[in-house]
Amino acid sequence: MNKTLKWVALACLVLPMFASYYFDDMFSSISSLFESASLTKLGWDAAGYGLYASGYSVLCVFGGLVLGGILLDKWGVRVSGSIFVGMMVAGAGLVTWALLHGGSHSLSLAYTGVMFFGLGSEIAGTAVTRSIAKWFKGGPMALAMGLQLAIARLGTAFALVLSPLLVAEQTNHVYTLQETARPALVGMGLMALGLILWAFFVALDAGFDKRAGEVRQDAPRADETFRFKDVLGVLGNRNFWLLGLLCVCFYSTVIAFKKFAGAILIPRFDIPASAAGWMVSMLPFSTVIFAPLFGMLVDKAGKGTRWMVIGAVLALTAHLLLAFAPTGVPFWGYLAMVFLGFGYSLVPAALWPSVPKIVPDKVLGTTFALIYWVQNLGLLAFKMLAGRIIGNDADSVLAGPVGTELMFVTLSVAALAVALLLRRTSARHPELGLDKGKG
Repeated sequence: MNKTLKWVALACLVLPMFASYYFDDMFSSISSLFESASLTKLGWDAAGYGLYASGYSVLCVFGGLVLGGILLDKWGVRVSGSIFVGMMVAGAGLVTWALLHGGSHSLSLAYTGVMFFGLGSEIAGTAVTRSIAKWFKGGPMALAMGLQLAIARLGTAFALVLSPLLVAEQTNHVYTLQETARPALVGMGLMALGLILWAFFVALDAGFDKRAGEVRQDAPRADETFRFKDVLGVLGNRNFWLLGLLCVCFYSTVIAFKKFAGAILIPRFDIPASAAGWMVSMLPFSTVIFAPLFGMLVDKAGKGTRWMVIGAVLALTAHLLLAFAPTGVPFWGYLAMVFLGFGYSLVPAALWPSVPKIVPDKVLGTTFALIYWVQNLGLLAFKMLAGRIIGNDADSVLAGPVGTELMFVTLSVAALAVALLLRRTSARHPELGLDKGKG
């Protein structure tokens, strides 16, 4: 295959994910807007925003991800991926409509929209990961996955920096529906571009299979037919559960944190919303450089479980700083973001390329989807819990930003424990190749 064509295909796959990450994080750096219902015409408070944020994971948790993963293995990424990319865009459209029109049912409509957006995004992400595994099999897979993650996370960085500019911070001002919806309108423009490139990738992928001399490589071959009992085989795989638990614990320390970054960083370090946006944007910006570099490192040197442990330690250090560093000193917030950004590059660079090593190709889509299911189960709970803790006015260490950070510290400890178990598993079962490189 023409090597250039692989990278063209990768370029087509990353923009829909860039748009998804942007839309998912468009309120993260301006989440302080929702501390009180009186701040916007939309009328959402912290608990309402927490409910909205948690809606991303609802359909994912209640069977949607599992079904989507099975459909990927049964129908292939071109058919199933197109269905769920369309669902992602439609869900984002409903959220945007709710933000623009407001009213007493705006939260319910936005919640419904973000549920469909969330499921569509997760299965689209699974289709992208499965496609990279297919196009880069036997090649620089970890590098390709690292690049995809890096560019997709630029969508988060774009949201974190742009949203405070679109919804400028003003004192004694009630934000209109149009002002609040500005980030979503930008997101819909990105979604439209993502749809166009996804359609181009579908054409490229069909050509890939034609050149491979197979009628339909997009779905499993006859001798690799997916069976529903294969799902039970995945669920009975101890290594699947270890990777899934690391995913949910670690990603919750980053993704759930980002949802409330403004509400945590602004009072902890006495900074304006724009500064908080730049501070937390260090997370995705750092991955632009380091995720591909760490991906190349995993490809060449291996030692994937070692990088998982180091990444979990960095996340723990970051949240300890956010919880206990002196109040009103922004330096500690920036340092915490440096540690969390490195961890956010290390763990995924080693985690995702490990998945194809523990299961056969015919259940790869299902396995990715099941890991995302475990991840979203945790994110659903921790986003809602973070919203309740942030909005708690009680004079207690378990309330407000510090209380929320104590929750993230606990999750970081759990992620480190699971990473250590994976390291031990790799040492006892070298045949899995979890730490094997090509150097």
